Amino acid sequence: MTDPADVVRRGYDAISHLYRQDGDLPAEYLGWISVLRTRIPPRARVLDLGCGCGVPVAKVLADTGHAVTGVDLSDVQIERARRLVPGATFLRADATEVDFPAGSFDAVVCLYALIHMPLDRQPPLIARVAGWLRPGGWLVATTGAQAWTGTEAGWLGGEATMWWSHADAATYRGWITEAGLSVQSEQFVPEGDGGHQLFWARRPLE
Repeated sequence: MTDPADVVRRGYDAISHLYRQDGDLPAEYLGWISVLRTRIPPRARVLDLGCGCGVPVAKVLADTGHAVTGVDLSDVQIERARRLVPGATFLRADATEVDFPAGSFDAVVCLYALIHMPLDRQPPLIARVAGWLRPGGWLVATTGAQAWTGTEAGWLGGEATMWWSHADAATYRGWITEAGLSVQSEQFVPEGDGGHQLFWARRPLE
């Protein structure tokens, strides 16, 4: 069986520009980033897991004075991110294998990335993310709303196959809580015939 991470990596290498143009600023992302900026301190340290080409999350945060580290599987995405957001740091790595010291970040942003990771690796990653956050730090993540695992050939009109695997919203709520984070809010984000769940969770102050 082909490694799902390889399918995802090759997929985003192939459709990087179809997925996100250099100047794309999706309104929903900008709204989430705007809220996050009200909740983190000036010059905060932020981790963008599944950063893609760095637009818009890493770019907006770096341009407003925050110290951003981005992680992505795709070589093409990381090459673009380094060009488009020279003020941030980018690592080409598997998010389920990367590690950082405890308390490294004021926030971790993980938008439309968990759902590309094997299901059994997602709870341990969420637990590690909780440890990477400073007390009072925020996790902003989109997850599945309904459980599904599958592939789509020719995704977004490209030539590559893409792979997803996600649980339902209640399961993610449980994983986030079990990791020691407090879910502050969540909402359903529609997309096509389905959608995702957006979670805002916080590490308790110590």
